[in-house]
Amino acid sequence: MTIEQPLDTPDNVSPKIVQVPLRTGPPTREELLAHYPAKFTWHQLKTFVNSGDLGLLKRDRALQKRYDAWSPGIAKEHGSMVNFLINHRLQWGKPDTLSLLPSALDSDTKPKLVSISPSKSNQPLPPLPPDAPEYFRADIPFDSELISIIQNDWPYSVPVEIEHTLIWSRVSIFHPDLIPAEIDARVQQDGLCGFTGNDEPPPSPSTLPECLPALAEWGITMEKLVRSPKSSPEIEEMVRNTGREIDGFVKRRWVESEWETAWFVNPPRLQSVRGLAHIHVFAKKNRL
Repeated sequence: MTIEQPLDTPDNVSPKIVQVPLRTGPPTREELLAHYPAKFTWHQLKTFVNSGDLGLLKRDRALQKRYDAWSPGIAKEHGSMVNFLINHRLQWGKPDTLSLLPSALDSDTKPKLVSISPSKSNQPLPPLPPDAPEYFRADIPFDSELISIIQNDWPYSVPVEIEHTLIWSRVSIFHPDLIPAEIDARVQQDGLCGFTGNDEPPPSPSTLPECLPALAEWGITMEKLVRSPKSSPEIEEMVRNTGREIDGFVKRRWVESEWETAWFVNPPRLQSVRGLAHIHVFAKKNRL
């Protein structure tokens, strides 16, 4: 893959920031700090996750533009972005050694410089093993060939100390056995979310108007939200229970005494790769 020349530096960037070169392709931590400072605080992020509309979670607009410039070349080299993901980026069952934004949980895994060789074979995912579970389960081993745990190469606009991890799964996450009929329409529209590592409840959706100014550049208003109305306590409990397997996995991976997390699974209408679901986990390491 050919490395392009650095992008032109915006006129309004200070000399201090210019010291960090602005490249193309996935950003480094230093680039995120210097050129794409977080638009959302941890509190705002949790509010958006718990708001009922996961479409509120955004990538920095300039970083999105950088992604949009990068992705067509990758799709051309590999045949498609899906092919790039399946046959290169998602190292099924292996540690993530390709990320420029390594997790603290992978401190023993050093990122390696890998040349992205073209692969237009469009090979499908291999068949699931006979003993594969019907759906994503809390006890799936971290090194299982059924999942790929990687850092988001193009993270949302969150504080740089917040890790944005993706758990890609070859087994179903939205499985009929987990979703009662009474809440199927809601889950299909709103997705699932949860929080771990904090005894206090997450920010109430009622506080969302206080956080909307952080979304002003995206033109988000209360009238544009896509979410289900609040239901009875029994229905709310059904929704939480539907995410129990994900919640259990997250608690195993990010031990609650050490990490606070907000996780979510986009509904089908927001999924970037149809038929290959993934879980987003925002993880904040507790200060000792």
